[in-house]
Amino acid sequence: MKITFLLHNAYGIGGTITTTFNLAQALAERHDVEIVSVLRHREHPNFTLDPKVSLNPLVDLRHEKEHPLHLRPARVFPAAEYRHRQYSELTDRRIGECLAATDADVVIGTRPGLNVHLALQAPERVIRIGQEHLTLDNHPPRLRTALRRAYRGLDVLTTVTEADAAAYRRKMRLPGVRVEALPNSVPDPALAAADGTAKVVVAAGRLVPVKRYDLLIEAFALVAAERPDWHLRIYGKGEEQDRLRQLIHRLGLYDNVFLMGAAAPMEAEWVKGSIGAAASNFEPFGMTIVEAMRCGLPVVSTDCPYGPGEIIKDGVDGRLVPVGDRDALGAALLDLVRDDERRRQMGRTAMANARRFAPLPIVDHAERLIDEALSARRAGRPVGQGPGRIQRALVSQGFAARDAAYAVASRAVRTVRRGQR
Repeated sequence: MKITFLLHNAYGIGGTITTTFNLAQALAERHDVEIVSVLRHREHPNFTLDPKVSLNPLVDLRHEKEHPLHLRPARVFPAAEYRHRQYSELTDRRIGECLAATDADVVIGTRPGLNVHLALQAPERVIRIGQEHLTLDNHPPRLRTALRRAYRGLDVLTTVTEADAAAYRRKMRLPGVRVEALPNSVPDPALAAADGTAKVVVAAGRLVPVKRYDLLIEAFALVAAERPDWHLRIYGKGEEQDRLRQLIHRLGLYDNVFLMGAAAPMEAEWVKGSIGAAASNFEPFGMTIVEAMRCGLPVVSTDCPYGPGEIIKDGVDGRLVPVGDRDALGAALLDLVRDDERRRQMGRTAMANARRFAPLPIVDHAERLIDEALSARRAGRPVGQGPGRIQRALVSQGFAARDAAYAVASRAVRTVRRGQR
């Protein structure tokens, strides 16, 4: 089977790129897999890609940034999608040509605008799978309206959490489209797990406002006041870097908090710590949370929509605290800093529970989804069938996943209400 991923820019840095590379490489063990990168701006990707996966860019910005068609706004890629300004008549044309000529059995889009291209332009013979790495409630109303019309041309729509899948089923009314949660996967660690002895808290991600690294730094000030021998390392780059550096100096934390810059891959940095931390206001999934847990770190995170609450079991393999609550975040970190044995036990449990996000179970789920879609197409049946398979799959994967499935209804209501405040 040939599987093609349609990706915004495989040469950048971000969670969608990471998870696409992870899934593509795992699928390449048994299938012919390619990644089509709409844009390219450098010679090589930031992340290493297995040579079994082919990488094919459509528009090379190093040479085509001033192409006449690239100076005209896109017409297919929806205007309400926040990446719209990076798309053009040239990307419209190249994506359309690529989809018309594809020999793939399955094409997987990886963001809303590309899912629209896929739904409108891919041949009927192709199984069209749209992936959502953000959440429905995070999309502006104009985009939701555009997606409601276009997504009816998909066969399958996947979200990274069950709460978001439930929101799509309830609000979007996509007859004939199968909507399921397909979590992101994280490769099996190559290094020995953290042993919980290092006096280091680790956080990673883009330095942007929604990640609330300012809140994390302020919370860590409570830790440093009591335990000045502990340190916070923040990995990543972005627009908040200067402001965060100023905050560190204003709080007198220059000997305790360090902006480490970007690191890829992060595994070698996670295992140098003893606690992972995340302070986001919003987290569609929480890739770095899973990465930290797979390396043996309990993670202290805000219980923001939607991902952390489906990954962390509070008090067992990490801690969940209210969004925006600096004192609660600092207190949760201090609880683990003070209790060496509890911290190490939670780290071991985190590593065990996070195995459900290993490539094998995620790839098995993806392959089952694809196979069922292909079988339905060949038999002339609608691909979209009633939801519920994901809950049954989760039941077989351990108590943490079971609890996530059972809590779907109440969590969806809670997070929607929270977003309305």
